[in-house]
Amino acid sequence: MKNYIYILLLLLSCTKGFTQQTPAANQNKSILILGATAHIGDGSLIENCALGIRAGKIVEITTSDLVKNQYDKTINAKGQHLYPGFIAANATVGMVEIDAIRPTNDLNEIGEYLPHIRTIIAYNAESKVVESLRPNGILSAQVVPTRGVICGSSSIVQLDAWNWEDAALSIDEGLHINWPRAYLSSRRSRTTDLKYNQKSYEEKIKSLGEFLKESLVYNQTQSKTKHLPFAAMKDVFSGNQTVYIHADNQREIVDAIQFLKEHKVKKIVLVGGKEAHLITNFLKEYDIPVIVSRPHRLPTQEDQDIKLPFKMAKILMDAGLTITIDVSGRMERMNTRNLPFYAGTFAAYGVPKEKAVELITLNAAKILGVEERLGSLTVGKDATLFLSLGDALDMRTNQLTHAFIGGKNISLETHQTELWKRYMEKYSRK
Repeated sequence: MKNYIYILLLLLSCTKGFTQQTPAANQNKSILILGATAHIGDGSLIENCALGIRAGKIVEITTSDLVKNQYDKTINAKGQHLYPGFIAANATVGMVEIDAIRPTNDLNEIGEYLPHIRTIIAYNAESKVVESLRPNGILSAQVVPTRGVICGSSSIVQLDAWNWEDAALSIDEGLHINWPRAYLSSRRSRTTDLKYNQKSYEEKIKSLGEFLKESLVYNQTQSKTKHLPFAAMKDVFSGNQTVYIHADNQREIVDAIQFLKEHKVKKIVLVGGKEAHLITNFLKEYDIPVIVSRPHRLPTQEDQDIKLPFKMAKILMDAGLTITIDVSGRMERMNTRNLPFYAGTFAAYGVPKEKAVELITLNAAKILGVEERLGSLTVGKDATLFLSLGDALDMRTNQLTHAFIGGKNISLETHQTELWKRYMEKYSRK
């Protein structure tokens, strides 16, 4: 009997070490944040700002000498910087915890056409990766599927929750399609010896077209037989669901957008677009927003400017396109926390600093369809925001003191900060 008790105590102690911080309680008191430099999220600034929060919403934003209302609590933020919560687009956080452990991976679905697959019900709100994003100001994310041709639907979540129901902000807001690759590279190099794979490319496009046609017919008729994949396409054809087309090569991007337009898809967003700079006029003509690949990568071709990934946001912005930043790529879940520093890199290569903030706040909210609630410090929107001691796009000064999600004052402690404090104490004893 004693052995069972010891085992139980051991399991409980291990569980404590692996659980996430407890989500914040509802904020019943009104709060005034006073004296900070507010980065609104739309490219503008307010010095010596006063921002009021009631019932989870922003109710007032002005300068400190023009505050009209009384508040239960005041936070003196003089010298600090106030930002809307950053939004991670095209993320897989909460879907995989440990890549090498199969039971923690909810991305590996079977099949090619999976519009009925929903990431929201597989989202793990207690993920250690999710916990690590908040101290850098990332408070919301689009959680996306990745496998197959039609991967399934994504949802927008807030990052301080008990479960997926508590986390959900916008459910099944978009459908994701991985466009077929037109060019294949040799095994030796991913950037050289590219060969146009015409037969396979055209066959895959034809197959995708047939699926879309059959789905449209199914949704226009009243079939007695339930077909989940076809039924899941209904909101795409009605325009209630955005189609996120994942493509990088110039030819693939043009083919994908023209293909979707021919099939009467109304709302399209390009994801990746590593050669989008070559067809800016085309993207502008069709009014296609771009979730542009993160800058910390190599160019796709050997003859491209080595710094092209750093300059991409500036090129697309100058062309008049609405863009935000894609966090996918190598070690994407762990590196999602670097989102503000991706924006900072784009700022170092031509994007004005406040426009760089806009990339991961209001622009992201517009592209993901949640601009009524998130993306800027605007009266009536959710009080999802944070205070930083310095520039939040600079890893040296991105040091949060407070963060709020829907007006709730959330914890910024993680397993990483706990370890940092532990070993700082160890070395301070010497």
